[in-house]
Amino acid sequence: MDMTPEFILLAFTLILALVQITAAVVARTAELGGKWNVGPRDAEVPPPGRIAGRLMRAQANLFETLPIFAAAVIMAHIAGKDGTLTALGAHLYFFGRLVYLPLYAFGVPYIRSLAWLAAAAGLVMVIAALFL
Repeated sequence: MDMTPEFILLAFTLILALVQITAAVVARTAELGGKWNVGPRDAEVPPPGRIAGRLMRAQANLFETLPIFAAAVIMAHIAGKDGTLTALGAHLYFFGRLVYLPLYAFGVPYIRSLAWLAAAAGLVMVIAALFL
């Protein structure tokens, strides 16, 4: 199987997911300490602080659409529907998600929503290609 632009962007999105997991854990560990991180986490913990909370929510937000994006990219390739529309959609999805993370982490309103909309539009483009 060839590494199409869509598959390359899917791979980069998976790397971004790992970065988001790590960023959220590092921020939470900074709040609660290393002992919490290596412990069983059985005790009640306070709610996350501002940055850790934002990073955790950004991660959850990515995980809501990542399976759909991955499935759409794989389906488009198998169906022979990958091309300009899917490549453009995959670029929009990845770069929208990439920009979304720091915007969310730093609490930037409106522009963050535009980045999310760009990613969502890219996802819709990849899915739409399945029917064209």
